[in-house]
Amino acid sequence: MRGWDKHLPARLLGALPPRSWRKRLRRLGLEVLVRLGRYLQDKSPATRSRWQWTWVGDDSLFKKYGRQLGLVGWGWSGQEHRVRLGIDGVLLLVVIGDGKLVVPVDVVVRRPDPPGPGHPCYDKLTWLRHLVDGALGALRRRGLRLPPPLVVADSWFGDSKLMRHIAGEHQGTLLVEGKSPYVFHLADGRRVTGHDLVTRPDWPWRESPQVPGVRSARLTATSPTYGEVTVVVVDAPGRERYYLLCLATAISAPRLIRAWQRRHWIEQCWRTLKHLLATEACQVRTEAAYYGHLVLRLMGYFVLFYTTRVLLRGRVTMAEMVFSVKHHWRFVHSEPLELEALSWRLGRQVA
Repeated sequence: MRGWDKHLPARLLGALPPRSWRKRLRRLGLEVLVRLGRYLQDKSPATRSRWQWTWVGDDSLFKKYGRQLGLVGWGWSGQEHRVRLGIDGVLLLVVIGDGKLVVPVDVVVRRPDPPGPGHPCYDKLTWLRHLVDGALGALRRRGLRLPPPLVVADSWFGDSKLMRHIAGEHQGTLLVEGKSPYVFHLADGRRVTGHDLVTRPDWPWRESPQVPGVRSARLTATSPTYGEVTVVVVDAPGRERYYLLCLATAISAPRLIRAWQRRHWIEQCWRTLKHLLATEACQVRTEAAYYGHLVLRLMGYFVLFYTTRVLLRGRVTMAEMVFSVKHHWRFVHSEPLELEALSWRLGRQVA
């Protein structure tokens, strides 16, 4: 428009420091979690089992060129399988039940070259530990009594120190996908590698109605790196065999597999967020303005999903919501909330 100040959005977004933007996102996520937690505390064990919390952590490289913004640096892109320029972000989510609700709790952007001597950039492991500690500590300060957390993350976060920290500090479990070079000593004295776990057929396979169509083998082993561990070999239809790894735990194999399957939602969120966050089109030049852009869009993404689920009363699955937002987000209107794609087959009066 004529007379429009093109620098006004950047000034507004940069009015708050990055820490303040993150606090606004945390406040939104924690308020939702506190309400859900207090609601479930007095419910029966069967109800609580249907609304289990799975903490999911992951990182992603947002495509971004130009060294003018200090957050841009070289990082590994899992989608492109190469090193490229971008902005490396770490996100912490809580998946409620089997994808009933996905709550973003915190997000951070890793600085590639922080200024000042003796101040190297936090790696992904350190950032995930800070995010989990901060969120769980904030919930405890609000008087919420939580069961030991089950944290699910990619194999990049499979660090023995991080696993022991989650187990010692929060009495929780960090579950990751194992790698083929890992070495284990089984209870019967056999020495196997991660490659052996996914190729050999002679494991005690079992099937469970909790994960229909999936065979699994639960093994107790010792690792030179991790110590006593629990290994679950998974044979699922339609994908290659893999195995899950965590410190020795009494959690059943079906529950571990279901928790790992919930990690799929963070992949869906990241793919949609990369599209909706418009990181490549964002032209701000300061760190605070970029955080504002990122956090505001992340909060809007969550509010849209949460409001849609309440309005449609669960008659649309999370997968359909993700598909609708990904392919029809241009048709979402805020005033009448006419979610045409989301209310498909349900009538226009639903929204």
